[in-house]
Amino acid sequence: MKTKVLMVCLGNICRSPLAEGILRHMTSAQDFYIDSAGTANYHTDAAPDPRSIAIAAQNNIDISHQQARQLTADDINTFDHILVMDEENLANTRALCTTNDQRQKIALITAASGVAASHVPDPYYGGDDGFAQVFELLHNCCRLWLAKHTP
Repeated sequence: MKTKVLMVCLGNICRSPLAEGILRHMTSAQDFYIDSAGTANYHTDAAPDPRSIAIAAQNNIDISHQQARQLTADDINTFDHILVMDEENLANTRALCTTNDQRQKIALITAASGVAASHVPDPYYGGDDGFAQVFELLHNCCRLWLAKHTP
């Protein structure tokens, strides 16, 4: 049975598409199903931010085919692990939960991986260097999270 992992940020065009692409790159499609979503519907059906696409491509990861979508209540039931980028995403994702079991699936990606950062900063209003820093942070988070969740 595949482990289903959902990456969540605000608009699903910067951080969560990168996290989806990174984790997908590190795993087998046979063992993992990985997706991403945003808590807001600002960019529904849009491609990832060009800067996210560029930094992923610089690291041999293609995220250009992804399309932004909004997080749904069904996602809470569908996914085994829901990894969010910051406290606002955490609160908005937990607001869709109706049971404690659902809430237990949701965690900050930094906390779930053991990275010494409180959250993944949103690079949207910054420059290319912010996207590079977010890529490195997410790469470390995914690597460490995966080490905890694979035999």
